[in-house]
This record gives sequence, structure tokens and C-alpha cells, in this order.
Amino acid sequence: MGIIDTLFPKRAAQRAELKLQRRKAELKLELFERRFEGAALGRRNDGWRSTGADANAENAPALARLRNRARDQRRNNPYAERAITGIADNVVGAGVVPRPRASSNRSNKRLTDLWAAWGETTACDADGLESFYGLQHKIMETVVEAGECLVRRRRRFSSDGLPVPLQLQVLEPDFLDESKDGDIAGTQNRIIQGVEFDALGRRVAYWLHDQHPGANNTWRTLESKRVPAEDVIHVFLPKRPGQARGYSWLAPVLQRLRNFDEMEDAIIEQAKIAACFAAFVSKDEAVGGNRDQPPLIERMEPGIVQELGIGEDISFGTPPTFNGYQAYSWQALHAVAVGLGVPYELLTGDLKGVNFSSGRMGWLHFARRVDVWQWRMLIPQLCERAWQWFMEAQALLPGAVLGAARAEWVPPRRDMVDPAAEVDVIKARMRLGLLPPDDALREMGYTDPDEILRRYAANMVRLDELGLVFDYDARHMSAVGQAQAGAVSEPEPPQEPPADPDSTDNQESFNAPDDSNP
Repeated sequence: MGIIDTLFPKRAAQRAELKLQRRKAELKLELFERRFEGAALGRRNDGWRSTGADANAENAPALARLRNRARDQRRNNPYAERAITGIADNVVGAGVVPRPRASSNRSNKRLTDLWAAWGETTACDADGLESFYGLQHKIMETVVEAGECLVRRRRRFSSDGLPVPLQLQVLEPDFLDESKDGDIAGTQNRIIQGVEFDALGRRVAYWLHDQHPGANNTWRTLESKRVPAEDVIHVFLPKRPGQARGYSWLAPVLQRLRNFDEMEDAIIEQAKIAACFAAFVSKDEAVGGNRDQPPLIERMEPGIVQELGIGEDISFGTPPTFNGYQAYSWQALHAVAVGLGVPYELLTGDLKGVNFSSGRMGWLHFARRVDVWQWRMLIPQLCERAWQWFMEAQALLPGAVLGAARAEWVPPRRDMVDPAAEVDVIKARMRLGLLPPDDALREMGYTDPDEILRRYAANMVRLDELGLVFDYDARHMSAVGQAQAGAVSEPEPPQEPPADPDSTDNQESFNAPDDSNP
């Protein structure tokens, strides 16, 4: 106890009470943290860095570096390239195709023809290189690699000769001016890493550079312009609420991919060193050498016999070897596949030890991930917005569809692991009334079930006209090839044409005697 505490005992008592309360609070906190090992303190978790910052504060300093390193890995690491293209191939494939849903069949036909002339040709691309489905694939690759992608609407004149006065310009996320950040003076809007939000948190504009910041003509001043959000599509997969920008999907595995590259380089160098069969000759200086001794050979040859001089000894280099490369590569590539959400077989192309059950389980889970990427990101963010722009642009054409018309998007067909078994499952679901024919055709990848059914009906009519019955016709034949009970009777064969009175057979019968008249 100090002098002050002696002179002021009441204050000393208050301080002691505060210390006691603080110590009780610390003990309660320690007891609470012991319930969660991840929240515990001590030597085990010493150095565990974590932050309570929001998504944008965490992403801001890392976005550019992550996407640059991801691009480097894609250029130089075959597994990164395989993962990026594999995800895009399965999400987009040949394209996510729209089916117009207007108020009349005539409007649907008009929109289908316009989309075929615009979206299924290079007329929709501002660069003139891709169809809309090719742009989908390019955008999906960019999203995986860089974390996000921008699509800017470019309005065109009718004199440009396009089927629809509209084109899409795909931009990398580098075009976003990340230096634009903070509140806008005089307004309630706020810019977060180049994206402008209003007071309600809605996206109202994007600040875009006129050219790529990494272009060769860096002598030009990089300026950004405000582009309304209605003219920009921002495609990315948000991981946290309130996230304004997306980061590379390779972020969790970048370090592993780089370490794997370095391990491969080390193994290659080790093999090169091991291929150098080096020999070292040691001489004993105490023993006089023979001046007439021939010089040492410089290379080894099969069957060579070389005599060493007195006091000379030879030893061979034995470089160290690493025998755990196969196990390490298996584990490292599995971790990369898990981090990207793709099957190990897709990442590596290694099918050793894979049976039907394990392969099917892996691909079923990957199919669910593909559904998430399609219906949570690609279709609502890109496809729906592009269709909205398409409808607005075609309204300027003569004979346009002016009423509201949404689009039903059909993802690409997925190849079956076991077609025989899976088709039987679809057939059983249809027989039980759990799956209508339209949905069954969509599951098989047909983008227009109505067209397929019309063609099938026309084919049945032709078969009936020709009097043909095949075992796939359930109206006449059962699944086991038996005639259906109560089936429509087979059409009678065509009768023979009437006989020609000038023919030889008819002439003979005409000249034959009549037995009825004796």
C-alpha cells in the first residue's frame, strides 16, 4: 500500500474494488474463450492475425495484386489454366440460351429471329469477334481469373447495319478507377473502389478509365469518367454482404500453386544434378607421383578399365534424392481442387483409381456448384440484364415487340456419367408424374422443348401415313416390344390396282370357254 492509499483510505478501497471487478471480467472472458479453441489466446494461437474490417476494407489493398498474380499463374501454370477453362466450360459450355416468353406466338417468333441474327452472331460484340455465347465464356473465364468482369452497353445507330442497334463491350476490372474512393462532396453518394452508391446503397454509376491502365501508351494521363450503372453490367460472385467488388477465385490456392511450381522446379534441378555422373580423384601428396603416368580420362565409357596411380583414390558424387514428390503432388493438387470447388479429375485429368461411384459422387457435387454459379451469378447478373438491353434496343426497330417479354434461360446440357441408368431414372420420374416432358427435355439440354414435341408429332403423322410401326411408338408397342392392348389397328395394306384389260392374263381368261354353259 502506498502513501496515497494510506492518506486516502476511501480512494484506496474504490481502486481495489475496480481492480477486483476488472479481474472478474477477465476471468469470465478467459472462461468464455476456452469454450472455442479458435478464440482462445496463448502460445498455440500466438501470431494468428485476424481483423474485423468489412469486406471492402479487406479487399481494397489486395484486389490488383491478387488478379495480377492469378494471371501470372494462368500464363505459366497448366493446372491454373485447366481450372479456369474447366469452370467456364461447365458453366457456359456452348452457351446459356434464351427462350422468349412474350404474350403471343408471333411475338416469340419475332424475338427468336432477332436474337438469332444478333446474339448468335458477332453482331453483338463491340470487338466483332464473339457471339453472345462466346462472350459468356470469356466473361466467365475473367470472373474466375480476376474475380469480376464488366460489360458496357454501346448504343449504335440504325445506319450501322446491325440487326439490333446495340453492342456489348467486355472490359477487365482494371478499367475501374480504384483511386475513386470516399464520400462525394455536396451529395449523399459514396464511391467504393470505383463504384458509386447512393444513400440507399444502390449502385448508380461506375468510374471507368478510357483505356486499360496497363496499356503500352502510359504517357497518356489516366482519367476516369462517370458511367451510369444502367449502362454497365458488373458480374462477380459476392462472398460477404455489402461487398462492392469481387476478388480472384484463385485467392485461396495461389500460394499452393506457386509452391507447387517451385517444387517441380526443384525436382527437375535435382534430376539434372543426378544426371551429372561426377568422379573425383584424390592424391596422396606423401607418395611421389609417376611423371610418366598418362593423363586422366575426361569421360566414362562402357567397359573401360583405368589404372590409378600410386596414392590416388576415386570417389563418385551422390546427390541427395527426394522420394516424396508423388505423395506431395497428390495432396497439393487435391487442396487446389478443393479450394476452387472443382473435381480433382477435372483439374489434373488423372482418372487412375476412379470408379463409377466415386466419380459420380464428385461430379454430382460439382454439378450443384455449377448450378450456383449459373443461377446465382451468370444468369441474373449477365443474361437478364443483356436481355433487358436487347428488348430496349429492338423496340427502336420497325415491327418491334413493344409489350413486356421476359426470357427463360436454358443452361447447356450435361453429359451423363452412365446414360443407360440415368435415362431410366428420367423415364421412371415421367411415368410417376414427377417430371413433365418439357422439363425432361430441358434436363437433356434441349433449349426449345416445344419445337422438339412439334417435330415428334409431325414424325408420328408421317409414320401413320406410310403405315410404319416402330417399337419406340408407345401407341402401338410396349417397352418390351409387344403390341399394345387396344392399340390402333394397323392400316390395311394398299389394294392391288385393277387389272389392265389389254394384258395377256386377262385376254386368256376372256377367251377361255365358259364351263357353266355346256
